[in-house]
Amino acid sequence: NLVAYLHAWNFTHFTSQENRTPPPEELTTIEKINVLFTGVSLPRPENYTIPEVDYESSWLSVEDDSIALWEVEARKNRGTVAMFHGYFADRTSLLEQAQRFRRLGYRTVLVDFRGSGGSSGSSTSIGYHEMHDVKAVYTYISQRYDGPIILFGTSMGAAAILHCTSKLNIHPDALILECPFGTLYEATVNRFQTMNIPAFPMAGLLVFWGGVQNGYWGFDHNPTDYARNVSTPTLLFYGELDPRVTPKETNDIYLNLPGKKRLVTFPNAGHGKFLEEYENEWMKEIHEFLIELPQPMITQSSD
Repeated sequence: NLVAYLHAWNFTHFTSQENRTPPPEELTTIEKINVLFTGVSLPRPENYTIPEVDYESSWLSVEDDSIALWEVEARKNRGTVAMFHGYFADRTSLLEQAQRFRRLGYRTVLVDFRGSGGSSGSSTSIGYHEMHDVKAVYTYISQRYDGPIILFGTSMGAAAILHCTSKLNIHPDALILECPFGTLYEATVNRFQTMNIPAFPMAGLLVFWGGVQNGYWGFDHNPTDYARNVSTPTLLFYGELDPRVTPKETNDIYLNLPGKKRLVTFPNAGHGKFLEEYENEWMKEIHEFLIELPQPMITQSSD
């Protein structure tokens, strides 16, 4: 329990140190053993670059925190795409995807979750409390801009979107989700498996203590269940070489979505690494998905 408590704290609380523990698949056997007993070291994600085009910075108050936004206009404003990053990341990880959305004519709003980049704090609840960040951004966009609102999230960001849409009574026009985990417990088990270490009993202890430390019951943080209450049209992306999310988790989320939906898998892609080999396919699927939505969605893409 002491080891699990330490691990859970390190997974959800970022440090001021610059050196981070490499991903499990990059560790040697000795390094894995060391991490098993000492926990990971994760420096707070920071914005080390900015958009290459004109943008506006803004901040929203959420509970006791502030979250930072970059707002970038498109030549043809066909709507707004709010973009939410994954675990141990920040909004700079979304710059390439944002550029593609702007090519399709959509304004983009890139968000730093609490604990990352320009936002306040230094911790994460791995998509649980971040649902309030999603709602704050959705409300802000709906009050400021006309036109459709699309929520885009990758990994933890996708989980936070499902949680928010399920629980907080928001009504975006579409969701585009990349590789959300099925349950927090499954995500933790998968991490142990990438290290070739038995998940029992440490995975369960990590989920328990992580939830306690962050003020929620970790075993109820399940995007698979959230999906049952999400009728928003949803495009779901998955990479078949993903070591962190299983095909079963993805299929369970997809099957539980009651509304219009589409699942697209990329055979040679890993966890959210879709633009590296599948840029054209990724763009095509998003364009075709958005033009099939009911009006007021615009039905042609920009050059």
